[in-house]
Amino acid sequence: MMQCRPGCGACCIAPHISSAIPGMPEGKPAGVRCINLDAGNNCLIWQRDDYPLVCQDFTAHREHCADNRLQALQILTRMEDETRPD
Repeated sequence: MMQCRPGCGACCIAPHISSAIPGMPEGKPAGVRCINLDAGNNCLIWQRDDYPLVCQDFTAHREHCADNRLQALQILTRMEDETRPD
């Protein structure tokens, strides 16, 4: 496990989120930036009461997040592509 990098936001862009999230009642498609990210790629709803469970359940690990934001986006996008239902 590792600490999330401030300003990364890769986990808020790459994956598909099927459950409703604040501002996105139908969820979020893969590759679409979450509406709750600010201009600096920081979550605006982090630790609020309406912070989604799916987001709470994500834990940063080096194998997913690598050494920088670009690597994290590439890895998480590849994982999303490899696990997308046919």
